[in-house]
Amino acid sequence: MNELKQETSPYLLQHANNPIYWKAWSKETLDKAKQENKLIVVSVGYSACHWCHVMEHESFEDEEVAQVMNNSYIAIKVDREERPDVDAIYMKALQLMTRQGGWPMNVVLLPDGRPVWGGTYFKKETWISALQQLQELYSTDPAKMVEYAEKLHNGVVAMNITSNESEDTLPQPENIQPIVEKWTKSFDNEYGGYARAPKFMMPDNYLFLQRYGYQTNNTELLNFVDLTLTRMAWGGLFDTVDGGFSRYSVDMKWHVPHFEKMLYDNGQLMSLYAEAYKRTKNSLYKEVIEKTHSFVAKELTMNNGAFYSALDADSLDEKGHLEEGAFYVWEKNELKSLLGNDFELFSQIFNINEFGFWEDGNFVLIQNQPIEELAQTAGITPETLQQKKQGWEKLLYEVREKRAKPRLDDKVLTSWNALMLKGYVDAYKALGNTEYLDAALKNAEFITQTMWHEDGHLWRTYKNGTAKIAGFLEDYALTADAFIALHQATMNEKWLLYAKQLADYCLDHFYNEKQQFFSFNATNSEQLIAAHFETEDNVIPASNSIMGNVLYALGLLFHNNHYEKIALQMLHNIIPSLDYPSAFSNWLNLWLNLSPENKELAICGANAKEAVKAINSEYLPHIIIAGCKAESEIPFLYNRFVKDSVMFYVCRNNTCNLPTNSINEVIKQLNLEN
Repeated sequence: MNELKQETSPYLLQHANNPIYWKAWSKETLDKAKQENKLIVVSVGYSACHWCHVMEHESFEDEEVAQVMNNSYIAIKVDREERPDVDAIYMKALQLMTRQGGWPMNVVLLPDGRPVWGGTYFKKETWISALQQLQELYSTDPAKMVEYAEKLHNGVVAMNITSNESEDTLPQPENIQPIVEKWTKSFDNEYGGYARAPKFMMPDNYLFLQRYGYQTNNTELLNFVDLTLTRMAWGGLFDTVDGGFSRYSVDMKWHVPHFEKMLYDNGQLMSLYAEAYKRTKNSLYKEVIEKTHSFVAKELTMNNGAFYSALDADSLDEKGHLEEGAFYVWEKNELKSLLGNDFELFSQIFNINEFGFWEDGNFVLIQNQPIEELAQTAGITPETLQQKKQGWEKLLYEVREKRAKPRLDDKVLTSWNALMLKGYVDAYKALGNTEYLDAALKNAEFITQTMWHEDGHLWRTYKNGTAKIAGFLEDYALTADAFIALHQATMNEKWLLYAKQLADYCLDHFYNEKQQFFSFNATNSEQLIAAHFETEDNVIPASNSIMGNVLYALGLLFHNNHYEKIALQMLHNIIPSLDYPSAFSNWLNLWLNLSPENKELAICGANAKEAVKAINSEYLPHIIIAGCKAESEIPFLYNRFVKDSVMFYVCRNNTCNLPTNSINEVIKQLNLEN
């Protein structure tokens, strides 16, 4: 029978009433397939996935499909967000088989778990035909399938980057320049981002490009980053009515999104816009941060400080049918009725015209000119137009709230929570709003009290008062990274010590000395058909690149050469693969840490938390900060506390200038020209 009613994942629960005898991924289920010598169907998706819903309706709710699957297969449903390890391994296999990937991902496995066939979305007839042919082949010529599975399995294993045995020294960061020059050829210089559709936001790409442009005084690169951030904020991708970004746009101009809103995007984009605001003081970036906070606080935050995962792309339309984007789009006549005499001016701002038209009479709001230019055309002041815009957005918000809302994915994921935690920390640093710091601290306490087991391991997911599934490398790496940032905002040493504790756990349970990388699964947890070493940055940076940056920072602060050696060895292994720089931007960030501009700053004194505010509000991506409010045993801070003063120590590889108690003097020392 269908066993998904026992699960907590919203995605799995969506399939709990299917006539298919779905099971969740587990050792017991895999053992059952071996015992019964049955092929396995693994179907992977996530709750906000539009095409997952389509295939469910067309196939998985169908009795004819259910008969084929129930008679001949063990059927396993996987929420890729709960089990990114399962998703990653079989996605590698799918890409080897078909040269493409996506979700839903449907893969057929031998009883021992090795894949033999797969694809993404299938129409009902195609799905049934494929399953029947595969079962027939397995009945008549199983050796042929086993032979193919062995070759495919070897291919999956071979996809991991191996250690670099070269004795060459690590190249200097000057070698980044030709990599970035090559990268710029893929830029869209009209709308920002990359010159292709669909367009994903890739926050870490722009965090690095902004930092590199700043440190090399490359104004063209900085202008491109600002173009991208502006166009993303103007586009339908960003929900100007109620804040929050959708996952990607289907077009070149950031206009029509794939409407699901994911926590991981919004956490990282809050960090990106916060860093950009510190550099530019652009009021649009501040508006994006404030609206994103409003959305996350209202829609994705639990009372205990944890953050939910996502809002679905689909919602019920006026006819009661699930429709992608139904909650967000507007018809022209509806807007005319709501806005009255303001409709013409509204139309100029948000392009209720051919530029802003989507389909079926619907418009997605998109701005394509600065407020200043629009105000001049309208013959009013920018301040007046901004006030009108805020009033219109408030009106549309009130109307939209009466519509059926998108479904909520209310599971809590440790790694995604860490990204949002860091987003709030970065927003606090940039804007000084204590609401952001309070949200970060509350979430950090949730992670330490609920998601961190007393034996040292993290849990992956939480719902209904229960934490479960052993955490993966990304959970540890992103949490450690967020805790380092939280220390830099609060000067509370416990967050730095927690980050070190998590790093040490990873070294004990994830590090593979032969590969010279960290495996995605802990060695003391479930092992899949092949080890997975996540090294390519995607919308979320690779867990190994995050660990590299974490270990490098902790190596400096704790005077730990072992941490630094491992971080730089991983970088050494990666550099030969840097032909496709957008997939390695966080590694490039680690490499840039070796530049002569990079420094460390110690802030020591009872009022260190207040003193660091001025530093944190400056754009200083080349500075690693730590501090203490009392005597400290942390090596970088040891013997630097002065009772009745706040002292600043600017260092380079732990060789320090004379201390100063002047903020102006320390900011001068931290500037690039010094």
